[in-house]
Amino acid sequence: QVLLVESGGGEVEAGASLRLSCAASGRSSNAYSMAWFRQAPGKERELVAALSWVGSATYYPDSVRGRFTIAKDNAKNTLELQMKSLKREDTDIYYCAANTNQMGVPTHSHFYNVWGQGTQVSVSS
Repeated sequence: QVLLVESGGGEVEAGASLRLSCAASGRSSNAYSMAWFRQAPGKERELVAALSWVGSATYYPDSVRGRFTIAKDNAKNTLELQMKSLKREDTDIYYCAANTNQMGVPTHSHFYNVWGQGTQVSVSS
């Protein structure tokens, strides 16, 4: 079983940068892909970045492409999300997620079967 623990959230002003980290323990080598999602109260979880845990493929939606960068360290079993030029609309709870069932880099949350507890990111204007 894979366990994910996020860290690095906080409150920043618009235009600032923030880096989130996700530490994976357990059988993380079984993951096909890992991703960061975000969710606001009453809304569906939205993918912000995903990558292949066994390859080099990455995916970003238009809303964050060019501002967010996802990176992994397989040796340390960590996943990071570097966020730049943050906007007020980036305010959400951010979740680290692992997909151990579906090959490739799926973009819908229902393919990800392991989730962290979430970390709050708040951006003020």
